[in-house]
Amino acid sequence: MNPHSSATLETSMPLSPSRAGLAWGFLGVLAFSFTVPFTRVAVGGLSPLFIGSGRAVIAATLAIAALSLTRQRFPAGVQWVRLAVVGGGIVIGFPLLTSYALTTAPASHGAVVIALLPAATAVMAVIRGKERPPVSFWVTAGMGAVVAVGFAALQGGGLTHLTASDLLLFAAVLAAAIGYAEGGLLARELGAWQTVSWALVIASPIMLALTITAVAQQPPNGTPTEWAAFAYLAVVSMFLGFFAWYRGLAIGPMAQVSQVQLTQPVLSILWAVFLLGEHLTATTVIGGIAVIACAGVAVRTRLNRPKPASRP
Repeated sequence: MNPHSSATLETSMPLSPSRAGLAWGFLGVLAFSFTVPFTRVAVGGLSPLFIGSGRAVIAATLAIAALSLTRQRFPAGVQWVRLAVVGGGIVIGFPLLTSYALTTAPASHGAVVIALLPAATAVMAVIRGKERPPVSFWVTAGMGAVVAVGFAALQGGGLTHLTASDLLLFAAVLAAAIGYAEGGLLARELGAWQTVSWALVIASPIMLALTITAVAQQPPNGTPTEWAAFAYLAVVSMFLGFFAWYRGLAIGPMAQVSQVQLTQPVLSILWAVFLLGEHLTATTVIGGIAVIACAGVAVRTRLNRPKPASRP
């Protein structure tokens, strides 16, 4: 590993919840919590295709610069395939799907995506990371997902019927969960920021082609506020936020760290109140306390550890 790289984590690391992992995870969640409100702002004047692809092109440019300046080693063998999976989930799938969904869905309704992500990421962590949370973890995680979805649904008008935007949001959840779980594993081998950087590089030809298409179809003509929101999506949501998020998932365990994201719909709706002028109600306060409480219980649940071999 290059001396400039972040420390590689051993796969035999303890499975007990790490305060460092949770802290890094929450820092990433804080960065991501502005994504839905700022996407809603940006789609007011910029096309969803341009927002979803253009922000990835800018982030990829930053990633290439960071990888080159620090002289990172190239991934090897199957790592390229796994990075393509990460890129397909977090660079291509999630940004494009949410950008199109938020052209019609309000920001608060879009927070439903975030409410489902922790549970989906935990499932993917079990499948890919071979983590084995106890039943108590799944109970608290399930309760957290239900509370978070109910909270966001009440704020957004409810999921009374499935619309095209809802289907796009659910697809975005699946894409992000796969990208998060695979990226968390790769971060243990390549480093946190290196993983998202290489994923951005791999996806950059596709995203560049889509950006050119978007500009040709509808030349971007946003207001300063819309461009500022787009800049945040490109630099923070698509790049810097993943430094902290993948670092937290790499320290892990991923199933626990992923539950910190239950706080994201609360934060996203709060930002929607302050930035978009949405009304803050008692439901927001009560729901927010319930969501954070569920997240706190989930992250404190310990994974099952293998029983030590009995001595003769």
